[in-house]
Amino acid sequence: MPHILIVEDETIIRSALRRLLERNQYEVSEAGSVQEAQERFSIPSFDLIVSDLRLPGAPGTELIKLGEGTPVLIMTSYASLRSAVDSMKMGAVDYIAKPFDHDEMLQAVARILRDHQALRSTLSTAPERSNGAGSDKGVDNSNGEIGIIGSSPSMLELYSKIRKVAPTDSNVLVQGESGTGKELVARALHNLSKRAKAPLISVNCAAIPETLIESELFGHEKGAFTGASAARAGLVEAADGGTLFLDEIGELPLEAQARLLRVLQEGEIRRVGSVQSQKVDVRLIAATHRDLKTLAKTGQFREDLYYRLHVIALKLPALRERGKDVLEIAQAFLQRQSARIGRDDLHFAANAEHAIRQYPWPGNVRELENAIERAVILCESPLITAELLGIDVELDDMEDDDFDRSSGAQSSSNSHEPTEDLSLEDYFQHFVLEHQDHMTETELARKLGISRKCLWERRQRLGIPRRKSGAVSG
Repeated sequence: MPHILIVEDETIIRSALRRLLERNQYEVSEAGSVQEAQERFSIPSFDLIVSDLRLPGAPGTELIKLGEGTPVLIMTSYASLRSAVDSMKMGAVDYIAKPFDHDEMLQAVARILRDHQALRSTLSTAPERSNGAGSDKGVDNSNGEIGIIGSSPSMLELYSKIRKVAPTDSNVLVQGESGTGKELVARALHNLSKRAKAPLISVNCAAIPETLIESELFGHEKGAFTGASAARAGLVEAADGGTLFLDEIGELPLEAQARLLRVLQEGEIRRVGSVQSQKVDVRLIAATHRDLKTLAKTGQFREDLYYRLHVIALKLPALRERGKDVLEIAQAFLQRQSARIGRDDLHFAANAEHAIRQYPWPGNVRELENAIERAVILCESPLITAELLGIDVELDDMEDDDFDRSSGAQSSSNSHEPTEDLSLEDYFQHFVLEHQDHMTETELARKLGISRKCLWERRQRLGIPRRKSGAVSG
């Protein structure tokens, strides 16, 4: 029986919620503040924490840290989007506005417990899982509507946020490096929204010449400019009733940004060359690999538009940060490309899998897909080797590993090969700590197949400082 902790300072609400949960077969404990909860209970021992946001003393969000991974559902009568979003940014798994409907609360509790159990199961069985292709393992996505491969903890968290955000009409900013799959997130948000039967219009702002972008987005009247021989509706108008996805929005010229701001503020557009406005009902999803906040500070992006877009931000992790997802995605691409050319005998050699795990994939999923497509086209045997992938990886440290390239067999004496239990980040940390006393930074970077800049960035991210004394200088 799941054990739930309620932290609520209003006795009537706390008692009513306790009775509701107990009637539905949950074990319940309660406290009136974060301090009382700390004094009376071992907070990480609960399966779920349901807490008010505003409490005497510390706020309910303090329980996120104290729970050490226990999911926290935040209740708030201050039901502004800002407070809810701030709670989720701090790590709350979900939020619910007071006064809440009993069914709404029970559905939220059941969903959170189910998702958390799925996450724990995924993590506990990860070393034994095969790298099957084409499935979102560990994701409660029975309808297949999210459509993104991978089951690393960061992706499971992203799926949960997508399901929460999709049914709303809030603007969403999808952030992530180029090639991480931002359009897939936009498509998932659209497919899971109430607008799913209406069009999803995708526009790459970087692909349209600056002189044409306003006409393409907002349409134009006949004679508005040279070559405008007829009136034409724009892409925003085409998305009326549905979703507009603006990829690489950081490339949008300032004048077009002003027009877009009017769409978001007033819900209306005016075609180029027209004096008449018309209403549109569009949900906007924007994506960028650039830092819009910095661009806004330097005047390259409108600050008011940035805050309109940044209602809810979803961050897509880089492929190198997703652990074993990289092999799962690679297997899916291999299956897809094999089917395209009518072959079912292709598989990765051990040295290819090693290279896929080791390479930092600066182009992310897009680069991985291109590498596998190229390898499938060029291969003459059923074995896809590291050489066929054509990625820029230093393989010198693999030469002593006695790879049998004709069969993919690998000597068990390989001291540098990451074990099946290690993610790419774990392997990086282990390798650096083991070798940094007798290798320069240049040598470390070369052995890892990355640049010195990438090595420095990963040290910063993982908190691995360079040795100040006793180490070889780099």
